[in-house]
This record gives sequence, C-alpha cells and structure tokens, in this order.
Amino acid sequence: MGMRDFRQLEVWAVAHHLVLKVYKLTQEYPKHELYGITSQMRRCSASIAANIAEGCGRSGSGDLHRFLSVAMGSAVELEYFLLLSRDLGLMSDSYEELNAETQRVQRMLGSLIRKVEAGRARS
Repeated sequence: MGMRDFRQLEVWAVAHHLVLKVYKLTQEYPKHELYGITSQMRRCSASIAANIAEGCGRSGSGDLHRFLSVAMGSAVELEYFLLLSRDLGLMSDSYEELNAETQRVQRMLGSLIRKVEAGRARS
C-alpha cells in the first residue's frame, strides 16, 4: 500500500467531517467541561483522522496497520464519550447522528484494516 495521499481515502474524509462536528458540538458544552469531556472528545475524534493520515505517510503496511488500529481505538473511545455526553444531558438531538457516523467510520476502518492485512499476507 505504501505512501499514499490520505485525502484520497473516503474513511479519512468521513473521519475529518466527524471531527468538525465534534468541535462544533462541544462548543456548546459547559465551560467547566473544557478540560474534561470536551477535550477528551476533541482529542479522540482528531486522533482518528490524524492516525489515518500518519499511517498513509508511512512506507510499510505494518506501520499503516498499526496506525489504523490506533484510529479504530480512538473511534471506539469517541463512541463511549458520545454515550456519556448523552447520558450526562450535554447533548440532545445530535446523539443518534454522531453515533451513527462514528460507527460508519469504525466499519470503514475495519474494512481497510482487513484489506491491509490481506495485502500483508500476500507479500
């Protein structure tokens, strides 16, 4: 898979869009949450897109696989923080949409990880 432009990957585009939505959503969160759930959600959402990008910038498929796995972990972490936000009453109507988008990113990452694993098995 080698060096590739992360901007060409649909999963990166979807993940980037999700980061923008998380930043916008968390602007509405109470100021006292700035160093708590707000920064956690921003960090893990940005980590998804950043790790996809960094993995694409590496030459080996082993590196790419590792970064995609980290991105997946961050996506699962975001899924939890969305649930926590909803249960704390910090977000109302946007939960379903953001949760669905987070799960979409997870499915796309899972598919890409399997592709990379298959490529590594062949080489």
